[in-house]
Amino acid sequence: MTDKIIDLGSGFWNIRGSFRIGGVLNIGTQCSLVKLASGRFIFLDSYALTGDVRDEVMALTNNGQDVEAVLNVHPFHTVHCAQMAKDFPKATMYGSSRHHKKMPEIKWAEDLVESEAVAQRYPELKFSLSEGVHYISPNEMIHAGSLLAYHPASQSLHVDDTFMSPPMKLLEAVLPELILHPTTKKALTNEPNAGAQYCDWATNLAHEWRDVRNFCAAHSYLVRFKEGEFEKALLKAIDKARPKLEKS
Repeated sequence: MTDKIIDLGSGFWNIRGSFRIGGVLNIGTQCSLVKLASGRFIFLDSYALTGDVRDEVMALTNNGQDVEAVLNVHPFHTVHCAQMAKDFPKATMYGSSRHHKKMPEIKWAEDLVESEAVAQRYPELKFSLSEGVHYISPNEMIHAGSLLAYHPASQSLHVDDTFMSPPMKLLEAVLPELILHPTTKKALTNEPNAGAQYCDWATNLAHEWRDVRNFCAAHSYLVRFKEGEFEKALLKAIDKARPKLEKS
């Protein structure tokens, strides 16, 4: 899996990176670069940029001088944060409370990444925090909760873990598929209606963001949807999972 940057148009680039489990199995990771109306840039997630990808990012961003912020939208994606802070020292680093706790050496912004203050700061994006599941699970192995970011101008959705594409591109010619993170059931909060809350949140998201064409997932691959396919694929995944999740 070679690092690459994909121009999805309208000021949105998705960067496909490498992440190896145990130093062997490469499950991949990502970050995205967004150009703001001001002409400046922000990153969604952190990644240690190298080679041609780094060169292209630096060329786009005035050697990094025009990067104003890094929004770390998944509380358990912390491996590359220190390098990102080093590579873009003028950028404001936003993270969850877990980022602050795990990497106190980084100068984090006071506003948490999932806060309304950050959302209002970047109207180019729409944000949605997963409901019914722990955003920061007390179990370090459960990563289903995250902050999702949608860029309407490019019809691109940046999501880590919460929704995924299958590891095999089966039936993609018929309808690209989505799946829920395998730890979703374990990620449910202790509220009695947590399963229904999660399914209702995801269902509403499928309708509200039905125009998604580019599905950028962390540990799978970039899925290109045709008109109406994202909504159908997410609704299908939720309908399949709802009985099991609501039974919890």
